[in-house]
Amino acid sequence: MGKLEKEIKTRSRKQSIQKIILNTLYGVGLVSVAVFAPNIAGSLVKLRGGADRNQKYKVNRSLAQLIDGGFVFLEKTHRGTFVRLTPRGQKRVDMFHAGDVSIKKPARWDGKWRVVIYDLKERKRGLRAKLRNTLASFGFIKLQHSVWVYPYDCEDLIMLIKADFKIGKDILYLIAEKVENDLWLKRSFGLL
Repeated sequence: MGKLEKEIKTRSRKQSIQKIILNTLYGVGLVSVAVFAPNIAGSLVKLRGGADRNQKYKVNRSLAQLIDGGFVFLEKTHRGTFVRLTPRGQKRVDMFHAGDVSIKKPARWDGKWRVVIYDLKERKRGLRAKLRNTLASFGFIKLQHSVWVYPYDCEDLIMLIKADFKIGKDILYLIAEKVENDLWLKRSFGLL
């Protein structure tokens, strides 16, 4: 594994754990701390395609960072300790669900293409159409059926899409240094 891939993997793991925590709280509302970590770990196993050795530690660390950031808080009741979204956390999750998420474009393109590939069965054609529309709305360009391209880092967005659409293993995010005959893509994205 190259240096770039290691950096991306380390950065995205922390962020995706936090997004899964926020999305879980968004869907459920109130989660007991006692059952929180196993549920998140299970979601991560589904998203990542396998378990991580230090999963519980990473979930707890991400939860602590969300608490420190003011996105969630612990509520103690006679039934136990629970995790709740704060208004700030609710706002952060709502940004994605409302389609108000944007991809930060750097001042200069790094020369790498971000490729999104998905494989959704025919019985999920509605979800497939929703995914296509979402990718197009963020400015992705369709390269082939179920293959979309974007020139800037959008891994966080793809992780949010995976969590929101619950299609973690059906969508792949790739970083490609070269796409054959990519001159038309460069023109389309205004990179020339």
